[in-house]
Amino acid sequence: MLHIKELTYRIGGRPLFSGTSAHIPRGQRVGLVGMNGAGKTTLFRLIAGDLEPDGGSVRVTGRARLGHIAQEAPAGEDSLIETVFAADQELSTLESAANAETDPQHIAEIHTRLADIGAHTAQSRAATILAGLGFDEAAQQRRCKDFSGGWRMRVALAGTLFARPDLLLLDEPTNHLDLEASVWLEDYLSRFLGTLVIISHDRDLLNRVVGHILYLEDGRLTMYVGGYDRFKQTLNEKRSRDKALREKQIKERAHIQAFVDRFRYKATKARQAQSRLKVLTRMEPIANAVEQRTISFQFPRPSKLAPPMLTMEDTVAGYTGRTVLKELNLQIDPDDRIALLGANGNGKSTLMKLLSGRLSPTAGEIKRSNNLQIGYFAQHQSDELNETETPYELLSRSMENTRVENVRAQLGRFGFEAAHVDTEIGSLSGGEKSRLLFCLMTTNSPQLLLLDEPTNHLDMDARDALVHALNEFPGAVILVSHDPHTIGLVADRLWLVDGGTCHTFDGDMEDYRNLLLNNKRVRRASERTNTESGATRGSTVRKEKRRKKAAAREGTTALRKSIKDSENRIETLGNQITSLESELARPEIYEGTTANMVAISEKLSDAKKEMKKEEARWMDAEKTLAIVVASSAEDH
Repeated sequence: MLHIKELTYRIGGRPLFSGTSAHIPRGQRVGLVGMNGAGKTTLFRLIAGDLEPDGGSVRVTGRARLGHIAQEAPAGEDSLIETVFAADQELSTLESAANAETDPQHIAEIHTRLADIGAHTAQSRAATILAGLGFDEAAQQRRCKDFSGGWRMRVALAGTLFARPDLLLLDEPTNHLDLEASVWLEDYLSRFLGTLVIISHDRDLLNRVVGHILYLEDGRLTMYVGGYDRFKQTLNEKRSRDKALREKQIKERAHIQAFVDRFRYKATKARQAQSRLKVLTRMEPIANAVEQRTISFQFPRPSKLAPPMLTMEDTVAGYTGRTVLKELNLQIDPDDRIALLGANGNGKSTLMKLLSGRLSPTAGEIKRSNNLQIGYFAQHQSDELNETETPYELLSRSMENTRVENVRAQLGRFGFEAAHVDTEIGSLSGGEKSRLLFCLMTTNSPQLLLLDEPTNHLDMDARDALVHALNEFPGAVILVSHDPHTIGLVADRLWLVDGGTCHTFDGDMEDYRNLLLNNKRVRRASERTNTESGATRGSTVRKEKRRKKAAAREGTTALRKSIKDSENRIETLGNQITSLESELARPEIYEGTTANMVAISEKLSDAKKEMKKEEARWMDAEKTLAIVVASSAEDH
């Protein structure tokens, strides 16, 4: 499906890709990961044809349709449903042609093709995708121009999914989504039958959706089997082995060099010295693993407060006469770790503003401890920063009459080194601006942190650092995030904002995820029932349909078992390969018999060959199953 061969691409003379190659077969779902700035988005632009490589090639086979989200969000007079419907160019063209065509033969051909691509279900499909991304039926009929940029990017995503491309490229698709829409997208992508390449910092998404990770580092692409966690484990093990082998090689080189230095000018040893010098020249150095610069967060320790630090009693909140939340009876204690759940528009941000004191209640009461200090991180706050200021200048204004070294120490807590302290804010990355906001909100050592989507611009390493810092923080944390991994590691209580109020959710993130998916499936089933109730199908037709579905499920049983067996075999072989490579990395193995080392090397070679064959079997079975399932869906 996608062939990258000896790809070379430079930006300003700096090589971003250096003769790297990769192959992604049809139907494979792949996560593209790498450090910020490694070139992931540039690779997408090369695949899409927006950029031309300096060397090598990037090729999508056949007449495959490519789908990716345009950088410009749709904005116009068309309704959301019309905008999404128009995203499938073939469908739109055929429907226009069907209305304009007069030749009966051509009309028949057009309607045959419309039937082939499922035109009769297109309207409901578009509505279902929009609903999954957070647009109710009323919103779907509104004009695109009436929505903000973030919501319009959701419409762009909906259009890309609706078009059902053969190769789907998604670059951080959850950035503009809330948790509920992210869960829906994860479920949708896990059932996507085309080829998928996705860039994401959402660890759960990469663990649940993709079967391979394509790792971009130092201009090279390397494919790993499994989701993100398995990739990370394999990469860490590889780096440990490389480090051991490199240390061994350094010792061996030093030993050979010492022999050469000692005997190269002695007649009796000159030949041996020259021979070993040639060995030294031929010895390929093992590259030292690049130590990635670690990001750290350190929230200052606050003074202690007696519980409760904040209570609400029958509190009501809203804007200009419109009530958003009511009957709020909540309590926050100094050691609480709470995540707010609920769809966008239900009032999570309103509740955060109420807690922070930026919004006053319209009724009821809020009681706060006298000495309570609150740090508030708002998701769009970075847009309000003065981009001509430096981090030091911004913080100096906030920490008035504070010594210079204390201001710099506060910046240092959030990873701002001396070189970045005096850089203009406009030159900082999104992640660096987020860290600056963390720094700014904690200058008064707050006992309560209110975090509204704090991970939006953070990569995985920075998210891990934030999680670690929050778990070390001795105060209370209230968190809103679309990243279920972060919620699961930070929060020990869940509050659900729904139905105009907020109450405790009895369960964990997995329970909430299942609740969301089950609710959507019930709605889809209800919609199908309502659609069919007005049709003239009899019970005999429905029974026959159920019989065919049962037969289709039974027909794929052997295939599914084959896939499961292959996955188990791949995991076993992967563990075997790791064990053998670790054995060969031990310096003692080279001090033993040659026969033992050769035997282990042969076992490793055989295991790798078997792994390659098993992966081929697994991919073939996956492709066959996808074809059977798609064919069955069309028949039914």
